Amino acid sequence: MAEKIIMPQLGESVTEGTISQWLVKVGDKVNKYDPICEVNTDKVNAEVPSTFSGTISEIVIPEGETVAVGTLICYITIEGESHAQASAVISKPKKAVESAVLPGKEEMQPRYSPAVLKLAQEYNLDLSTITGTGASGRITRKDIQEIIDGNRQVAATAIQQVEEVPHVSVTPASDMKEVLEEHPMPSSINVPFGQEDQIIPVTPIRKTIANRMVQSKHESPHAWTMVECDVTNLVTYRNQVKDEFKKKEGLNLTFMPFFIKAVVEALKEFPILNSQWGGDKIIIKKNINISIAVATNDALFVPVIKDADQKSILGLAKAVDDLARKCREGKLTADDMAGGTFTVNNTGSFGSIQSTPIINQPQAAILSVEAIVKRPIVVDNMIAIHDMMNMCLSLDHRILDGLVCGRFLQSVKQKLESMSIDTKLY
Repeated sequence: MAEKIIMPQLGESVTEGTISQWLVKVGDKVNKYDPICEVNTDKVNAEVPSTFSGTISEIVIPEGETVAVGTLICYITIEGESHAQASAVISKPKKAVESAVLPGKEEMQPRYSPAVLKLAQEYNLDLSTITGTGASGRITRKDIQEIIDGNRQVAATAIQQVEEVPHVSVTPASDMKEVLEEHPMPSSINVPFGQEDQIIPVTPIRKTIANRMVQSKHESPHAWTMVECDVTNLVTYRNQVKDEFKKKEGLNLTFMPFFIKAVVEALKEFPILNSQWGGDKIIIKKNINISIAVATNDALFVPVIKDADQKSILGLAKAVDDLARKCREGKLTADDMAGGTFTVNNTGSFGSIQSTPIINQPQAAILSVEAIVKRPIVVDNMIAIHDMMNMCLSLDHRILDGLVCGRFLQSVKQKLESMSIDTKLY
């Protein structure tokens, strides 16, 4: 018999995924749990395992196509069934899944996937002028991408809003509503561009980043404050122990674990900063799970160190190193990204000395630690050269006020300034 493999849900809020690569082809034999394709979502990249043992009888969704969670992506024939038998068994269900067109207009209804329709809207493409390369001339996401990248020529004209073209059929109908709700029409849709301009397609990850940043600025009344911190003793201490630490533990001892350690200890003193807005209530989270911002060349990820307050500086260093490595290798899981209660962002790693970070929803605040720079300061009425650093806090003014945030920053400052040779790493 033939079994269906569907697009899995690779995270609690993930609604769609893009098949970046098929790891099998029609006719290949696979065992249960063998990876069959790689899928990119707005949160993670992951391999999809087979849920059956058998032979790949049909690949329904081509590489590069974005489909909703629960969409059929391929068929597997269980041992003993031929491909022809499998096709006969599944032909009727497959047709039912493909699309439902308006009554009386079957002959004139083009069928567009949600991903195709969304890209066409974003780049003002008239789908009626495009020749598809998919089955029965169907326009695929790859066709649209080639036009956007300039590899195919087509007349670019503004298309009508979905509400104004009821003859367009989407498969299934509910998918288009979800696409429009989650990815509204961009405000720059009518911005003209020349032939020599570079057009960069918006990836699902970048789309999610954009939507969440807009959501955060719209929903949370942001306020901002900053304090200056003298980390001379911390710099001296870290320089003394970093080589031995690298030799013993096999990883670099950066400043980030020290920053996180000071933050989690301050959060214990001021738990209101470890909270979320609940509309008619404020929810103070029991666990202290620190989100850290990790940037790649084209995206920003915010993986989470769970129960950070229970870890030593060594434990925090290992957690930071592990999450950064998984991010670079594209191996972050949905669990790695979930459950953060407060964010620490090390913008100083690329030389920033002051920033106003956007709050990572639904958290109440985010702290940016800036670059450590040597500056002349006055100590005991004398000028001395010290290692100085700014700490910038963005806060949700629905939950937090300046007084508690000022006290929180002073606590973090005091903890960092007191770190020295007596600070325990283990």
